[in-house]
Amino acid sequence: MPHHQELLAFTPSGPGLHEITPAVRRVVERSGVACGLCTLFVQHTSASLLLQENADPSARHDLERFYARLAPEGDPRYTHVAEGPDDMPAHLRSALSRTSETVPIRDGRLALGTWQGIYLFEHRRRPGTRRLIVHVWGE
Repeated sequence: MPHHQELLAFTPSGPGLHEITPAVRRVVERSGVACGLCTLFVQHTSASLLLQENADPSARHDLERFYARLAPEGDPRYTHVAEGPDDMPAHLRSALSRTSETVPIRDGRLALGTWQGIYLFEHRRRPGTRRLIVHVWGE
């Protein structure tokens, strides 16, 4: 069964959900796989991946606010603060979400639902470049 793997790099403008679906689609197209799976993995502990609605931006806004309430900045109980007040909340938000996703490939395309998009969820206010491994395999 053929395998294809690429390393993608993204530099988010700041915290929040950043759609990466077009970049992942291009990897699937280059792979030549018609039927299989596409696995994504973000190589960081303060960012995550989500499949989320891509039609109405208010859904993303509400999700970002929800995570901010779950793991607020400036909580005096945090002991991991050397890298700034947004670092520990970023680790918690990443732990509460996912660092990998798998999407089926059907007819050479990502089999996403009508309103689904693939998002890099940046949890830091001053992010660097985020690396994402995309692994495609199938027939």
